[in-house]
Amino acid sequence: MTRRLSIIISAMLDREDDSIDFNASTTSFKSIKSTTTNVSTTSTYTVDDAIECVGFGRFQLIMSAIAGFAWMADSMEIMLLSLLTPALVCEWAITPAEQPRRRMGNVATTPSSFQALSTTCVFVGWMACSPLWGWFCDRYGRRTVGYGSPWGAIDNTVISQGLFLSALLCSTFGIATAAAPSFPMFVVLRGCVGLSLGGITQIATIYTEFLPTTKRAGCILMLEFFWAIGAAVEAVIALLIMPTLGWRGLVVCSSVPLLIFAFCCIWLPESARYYVAHDKNDKAKEVLDRVARYNGKELPEGDLVAEKSEPTEKDIKKPSGILALLEKPLLATTLLIWLVWAMNAFSYYGMTLYTTKLFQSTDVCHGGSEENAKTNHTSLCVPLKQEDYLDIIATSFSEVPGLILTFFLIERLGRKMTMSVQLLFFGIANYLLYFCMGRTVIVSILFVARAFISGAFQTAYVYTPEVYPTPMRAFGIGTASAFGRMGAILTPYVAQVIAEYNLVYATLIYGTSGMIGSLAAFLLPIETAGRQMMDTH
Repeated sequence: MTRRLSIIISAMLDREDDSIDFNASTTSFKSIKSTTTNVSTTSTYTVDDAIECVGFGRFQLIMSAIAGFAWMADSMEIMLLSLLTPALVCEWAITPAEQPRRRMGNVATTPSSFQALSTTCVFVGWMACSPLWGWFCDRYGRRTVGYGSPWGAIDNTVISQGLFLSALLCSTFGIATAAAPSFPMFVVLRGCVGLSLGGITQIATIYTEFLPTTKRAGCILMLEFFWAIGAAVEAVIALLIMPTLGWRGLVVCSSVPLLIFAFCCIWLPESARYYVAHDKNDKAKEVLDRVARYNGKELPEGDLVAEKSEPTEKDIKKPSGILALLEKPLLATTLLIWLVWAMNAFSYYGMTLYTTKLFQSTDVCHGGSEENAKTNHTSLCVPLKQEDYLDIIATSFSEVPGLILTFFLIERLGRKMTMSVQLLFFGIANYLLYFCMGRTVIVSILFVARAFISGAFQTAYVYTPEVYPTPMRAFGIGTASAFGRMGAILTPYVAQVIAEYNLVYATLIYGTSGMIGSLAAFLLPIETAGRQMMDTH
């Protein structure tokens, strides 16, 4: 009020005739008051404001179920790799590393390096397409592939969803694998599964962008619960199906969840952050209105705007892709994230494969059995026994307590220290496997090691989308995932080939990888706990 009166008095004092027109002053005062009122009522809000306002409700619960189901289906495909290996040895007579290639009846034996190739091919495809899917989602949207349906009778929206297409292709190639007539064809088809799997991880991007800040870490960690369930369910299915339908029946059953997820993707909306970053605020408002209706809340009053520093379509033309990730503000973060993901994937998938190798071995000091020793002298085929399947199920469920521990640590220690501590203890657990111990102790150590590495890996999924800004978030996750797959590509040659020579060599390598990952996580320069998702850097 004092400021308004000062303006009026100054205006009156400046009048040349030094006379005071009270009517004019009153009019001027009303005009100023009216203008001030109009300015104060013209409010704006951002996507972050909207998400925080509508909170966590029915919309996020549905998205959680869909994202969780995707994680479960993804986990089943990965767990399948370790369970298929013994059956493939029986099907195509894959020899141990130290034995020369020969013929067994009408079947030519296959070198053990090819056994690792049956797993590696999936990760090669995954690595090749992860950045491509990420770039596509950043450029054309999290769910829209950008081209229409070739079938006029089908709604383009259904066919043009990136996640839908990725899941559909993955399921199709997975089912086709069951009909593979030879090992080379099996490798080709599993490679195609890997190419498609690279797009499934983008569900984490769109899911994260609809979560309030306080719920983000807990919800992303919740996905780990679904992952653990998927791994255990796959082992149970294998226990029930392998004796009757064999590995081909197991492959078909494992591909069905991805087919179901493909049609669940039709419900998913496009990312509101993506629309705002591309100057499509009207469409972003429609998405946010839908979220608010599902949650029974109202959006903030005013107009939806970008953050002051939020990029527009013009900003998108600045250095992008790898160059944007390697710009000075993010250079150290990006390089360390790549190393953390590589060590996480190398260690996690390695433990999954290595567990099966230990149970199949003849080394009774490291989880093998004398029965395997007798079988190995007469045949190359050493199928998993019921005891092995039950122990695999037990170690798979270790990810649940690992999730609980991570949930407890991630807000108290932060993302960086949670990853660092868990990778450290994973390494220590692997070093303990060097010593000769009974089967029960070995299973217990494997349980602990897998709990820690699964928690560290899931924390990386929380940290990575939080640290990258909106225009490069999906691509950042995609490239990190690609480096993770590099580690996954190498790990079968440790868990399945090097372990053939000496089981101890493999466990020492995995222990060291845990230590390297722990140091890399500790050195990350940015902590994202409690921080809103950034729209620019």
